[in-house]
Amino acid sequence: MKPARARPPDEIPPIEFFTRWVPEAVAQDPERRRRLGGTHAVVQFELVGDGGGFYGVRIADGSVEGFAGQDPDPDLRVQVDVPTWRELNRGSMSAPEALLRRRVHLHGNFVLALKLHLILG
Repeated sequence: MKPARARPPDEIPPIEFFTRWVPEAVAQDPERRRRLGGTHAVVQFELVGDGGGFYGVRIADGSVEGFAGQDPDPDLRVQVDVPTWRELNRGSMSAPEALLRRRVHLHGNFVLALKLHLILG
């Protein structure tokens, strides 16, 4: 049986999640790195609401680098409110459910959107 994927601490600040937790989680998971393969992309997240902001990840050859701020030309933009982002992180809401409820909005490369679970868990 495959071990459960690591979950971030429930109240992790977004800047720590994107700049430290996500890159470390990907680096420590050989299967996740393998499945990202040769993907080269930038995903921009806009977390709306109290404690939100702009964050992103750069994906290159199975590794992920996180950053705070906006990228001028991301391949995919993800807009989500902070409470939904926290629910997604803790696993109490699935990404498909969030999309169907229109709590997550995607703009750009939808094939890349399908790979988000490989990056974020």
